[in-house]
Amino acid sequence: MCSWCWGFHPVMERFRAKYRDRYEFSLVVGGLRTKGAMQWDESAKARLRATWRQVAETTGQLFTEKLFERDNFEYDTYPACKAVVTVRELWGEDASFAYLGKIQSSFYLDGEDITALQTLKTWIDPEKQEAFAVFFESERAELLMRHDFSKARSMGANVFPSVVRIDSDGHMVCKKGFQRFDEITIDI
Repeated sequence: MCSWCWGFHPVMERFRAKYRDRYEFSLVVGGLRTKGAMQWDESAKARLRATWRQVAETTGQLFTEKLFERDNFEYDTYPACKAVVTVRELWGEDASFAYLGKIQSSFYLDGEDITALQTLKTWIDPEKQEAFAVFFESERAELLMRHDFSKARSMGANVFPSVVRIDSDGHMVCKKGFQRFDEITIDI
């Protein structure tokens, strides 16, 4: 539920497609806004709307205005992060990237409430939904998600989106914030 991450989604997918044979990709969630970090009022809606317009203008990604019609909403990235971690643990990295794209488009294009487990299960194969829900509610999912939050901070990924790669000397190189495809590939 990071609008700049949604803006970056096509860039990341293009990058992954082009460099799939050269790099191993891992999705680490950072926990942008968790558990009540943002009060839902007209001022917050105006700031968010302005940010979304800026992201749309910069990246070309589309956004719906449906979210702003809600009187009450807890803008909490915690459940979405936990859902991505759940998919990654149960079905692997590629599945987690695909799932992230689905929940991002659902939230930003359709105005879906991706803080609810029932909604988060929507993009899971019906035969796998029970396994998803059980793992999502588990202590292990909680632990792995918190580990991701810590890992992101330890890698310097304190701005979203961030791309971290390990260079030939084993050093982490962190590119922070939205970047176009040609900007992100310049030092590869």
